[in-house]
Amino acid sequence: MFDPLDPGFAMSLPPILQRLQHRLRPEVRNQLDEWRETISVLSQVRDPRVAAALGPSGVRGLLLHRGKQGVPTRTPARHRVHFDWQYPHDNPEMAELYRRAKAGQWNGDDLPWHIDVDLDNPDVLLLPEDFVDRDMAEQCGIRLTDAEWRAFGHSIAAWMLSQFLHGEQGALFAAAQVTEAVQFFDGKLYGATQVMDEARHVEVFLRYLETKLERLYQVNDNLFVIIDALMADRRWDMKFLGMQIMVEGLALGAFGTMYKVTEEPLLRALLAGVIQDEARHVHYGVVALRDHVRTELTESERREREDWAFEVSVLMRNRFMAYEVYEEWFEHRISRARWREFITHSPGMEQFRSVMFSRLVPNLREIGLLTDRIRPAYESVGLMRYFGGASADSLTGDRILAELDAEREAELLQAGT
Repeated sequence: MFDPLDPGFAMSLPPILQRLQHRLRPEVRNQLDEWRETISVLSQVRDPRVAAALGPSGVRGLLLHRGKQGVPTRTPARHRVHFDWQYPHDNPEMAELYRRAKAGQWNGDDLPWHIDVDLDNPDVLLLPEDFVDRDMAEQCGIRLTDAEWRAFGHSIAAWMLSQFLHGEQGALFAAAQVTEAVQFFDGKLYGATQVMDEARHVEVFLRYLETKLERLYQVNDNLFVIIDALMADRRWDMKFLGMQIMVEGLALGAFGTMYKVTEEPLLRALLAGVIQDEARHVHYGVVALRDHVRTELTESERREREDWAFEVSVLMRNRFMAYEVYEEWFEHRISRARWREFITHSPGMEQFRSVMFSRLVPNLREIGLLTDRIRPAYESVGLMRYFGGASADSLTGDRILAELDAEREAELLQAGT
């Protein structure tokens, strides 16, 4: 299937259309590029059931930009609520997660909020200066002074944290829905602790953005599509798959990337607490789905979920292009296509995607959604290299943080030599 975003696509157009495209005003070319990107996203969804699940939210997010209209989004929720009046002790692993969650609660007010986050201090950067490639930026027409380059890096960091915040609001609502819908009573008790966790995450990310960075970017359209689709889906296991495995799993990797590279101590402390919580959340998703996928679903239902997980993986991998930062900094200086080339190949963003998927793919394997049928699709987009990693049911927050600290120390030592 053709991809309008493929660099060769423009060259394949008839010469008269190529000449016409170059004569258009930059804002018109950018609008056409946005429409082509939307077509590219939607045209890659091949399973009609997946298209039916994601299509309405794709229109709302990618075409209508409902997350960016300055008004609350109203999404219909139609899931079933599962009551059990016998209150069974039906899942020991979920009960253990509940005990750990109760013991692991923390207060966002106890973070070191007194720390002054000085965005002009080059010795305490939110992101390292090489997170984005300055040489590549200049090749793409992005030329900034040293002070502007640091400010640009802060914008990238604020954009990432803003998307974390928006994702956590989605996780808050999804956790509330899952607590109602899940069929395990021990899972309902644990789910209540996750609702509290997500509320705390919204609180601390919002406080950091408002009081330390003094900026908040709008929700990325692609993230909106996923959250909107999950809120409206009536199937409890799809809510688990989408939020607990996909969004939370990717977020765990994203939080880890920023925790490892940032020099800012308040942000590191905030992320350390969030990572502890998220490790439990993804573990919960694996426990809830691994037997369900293998024993409760029909082959047709399993294939649908397998395809859905792959389509969302590709959406998350390829489409987080920080256009909101582009619109603030460079919309009238370079094209969207040049920006996309730059941000896609920036070292920090490549590391960001790599770590995210190192957390996600093993969980899809563990719950039975990486069968021989779908593996070639993951191989074709370079994601199968994460297949052998540890799944969330074998990881704790302490272990994840210890590994990240060891990696950080090793990289600092190597840089020092």
